This record gives sequence, structure tokens and C-alpha cells, in this order.
Amino acid sequence: LITSLTEIIHQSAIDAHVTCVFLEECVLPCSFQTDRDEVIRWLKQEVPVHSFQRGGEWSEHEQYAGRTSLFTHLVSRGNASLHLRGCGPRDRGRYKCHVRTSAGVHEAHVIVRVEAPVRALSLELSRLSGYEEVKCTTRHVYPAPHVAWATDPPTAQPLRPITRKLADRQGLYAVESRLRRLNSQSELTYICTVISSYGSQTWTASLREREINGVEGKDLTIPCHAPPYQPKSSVSWSFTNHNEEALILTYDSQSQLSSASAPWEACARLDVLRVPLGDGSLQLVNPVSLEHTGTYTCCLAVGGQAVTIPGGDATRQDALGGAALKPFEDLRTHAKSFQSPEG
Repeated sequence: LITSLTEIIHQSAIDAHVTCVFLEECVLPCSFQTDRDEVIRWLKQEVPVHSFQRGGEWSEHEQYAGRTSLFTHLVSRGNASLHLRGCGPRDRGRYKCHVRTSAGVHEAHVIVRVEAPVRALSLELSRLSGYEEVKCTTRHVYPAPHVAWATDPPTAQPLRPITRKLADRQGLYAVESRLRRLNSQSELTYICTVISSYGSQTWTASLREREINGVEGKDLTIPCHAPPYQPKSSVSWSFTNHNEEALILTYDSQSQLSSASAPWEACARLDVLRVPLGDGSLQLVNPVSLEHTGTYTCCLAVGGQAVTIPGGDATRQDALGGAALKPFEDLRTHAKSFQSPEG
């Protein structure tokens, strides 16, 4: 007598896709038709990861020790999802959920991506080796993002940035992209765009350095305008003089909270109604030559994420000499306008 046993395997037709955030928790979904005697196994590329049987569970691989578990109280309801903690780059890959019950076998696959999202973007002007560079930097990112440069208005002269991507011991990347400034066109806005590897984020920072002439004692507006492609939610201004940087003021249009540092409370103003429209221009009231000559840095941001553009040297301070109270032609400021994260 020959008996033939046929095992019925039910497989999900479409793989699930999950993006896990670096060092955070993540859930790999898996559901099945409930029955008796459930035996659950999770595998990554056929290597056992986690198992469940008769009410008990355990990790199958040292890489996942103490980091995996099931929602055991939900197994009887057909939930075999895997809870993964402390996600890292090594957790990427294709996982298989294998569930055996008295009614048969169910299999499902999950594609796991791990991402350390961009959380900050820095854009600054540096002066090295006799020429100026615009440097765009982001750190602690995974996978390494793509960096693109542009100018406004566009220029026929080719842009030749040098981009370096270095990984640390955790596999996270520090990305630095340098673009030599085009000396032939002084009024250009330099735009650095960082796009995450999975396309889930786009961060844009732009920098324009301009010289503004004013008269001592006469109110002066330092412009800072963002491109109109999206509204902005916050603005901050800082001031650099003799290599010392100080915060002037900040304003968040979502909370409508503003603050100004003590030396600037009486002389620095902002039209808060225009900030959500992308206008973060700073108004200086009765500017004084020696006190207010330097580099002004404007930062416009979206979504409450902190982004900074370090200010440069106050290179024009010496042009004013020692005159403090007489009218002057040069209240020379360099306004480096906005940056904004998206995504």
C-alpha cells in the first residue's frame, strides 16, 4: 500500500515592501488563515531568523538575538508579523514568512529596505587655495544620497562639483559636495539638491551672497526670498562679525512663536505675515556702522526641521574705517538666502 501526501502551500502573489528607519523599530507584515498547531518561521534568504511553536518563540540567528519577536497574543488571530528592533543596514533583504498549520502551509515575502533619512543639510561658502567654493554637506545618512547642483539663473558654463561619500563603522554616510564658485557671474544663486537613495526625500538648499549698501541711521531691509514652489514655515537670522556668529532672531509660522536675542530686540524686525509666503527679509532699524556691519545669514525651512547655513567672514568691516556716527555709503552685508527641506 502506497500512500501519497500532498502539501498545499498558499503563497502571496505580491511581495510586501517595508522601509525601516535606522536604529528604530519595524514591523514585517504577515497574515494567515487561522487553524490549529501553528508553527511560524521567518527566514532571510533561506537563513532562519525567528521561530514560533507551541506558544514559545526564539531568535534563530545571532545577528537577530534579542531584536526579533512576534505579537504572540495575535497569532491565534492569524497575525504572524515580525517585530524587528534596532534596524541597521545588515537587515536589508528579502524575508520569507512560513506558517504551517493543520490546514496547510502559507508563505509570504517581504522586501526590507533600511534608511537613515536626511535630517540636516548645510550649505556654506568657503575660501580656500585662493578661490571660493560652495560646500553642501549632510551626515549620518543611509544609503548614500544623490547630490545635484544648479544655478539661478542657469548658466552656460558647466558645473563641475566634486562629491565625496564616506561611510563610518555603522555604515552611515557623510556626503560632502564642493562646487567652485563662478567668478564671472557674481549674482548667481547656487542650488544644492540632495535626493535620498529611495527617492523618499528631497532636500534643497540655496545660497546667494550679495553686497548691500546702506546709510547709517536709515532703516535697511536685507532681502531673503525662497523660490515659490512651496510655502515656508520658519525663519532664522544670524550675524557674523570677526569670525563670531550670533543669533539675531527666529520665527515659526506654525506655532507663531518668535524670539530675538537681547542685542537685536530693538533694531531687528520681521514681517511675520510674509514668512509663510517664503519672504523672510530682515528689517534693520537705525543701523549703526560698527555694530551692524558683517555677514547676515538667513534660513527659511519647512516642516520644523532644523537646517543651517553657516555665515562667512565679515570681509567688508575694514572698508568703514573708524567712523561710527557719520552717514556712510557702505553698510556692507552679505545675505546668504534660504534653504528648505522637502519630503
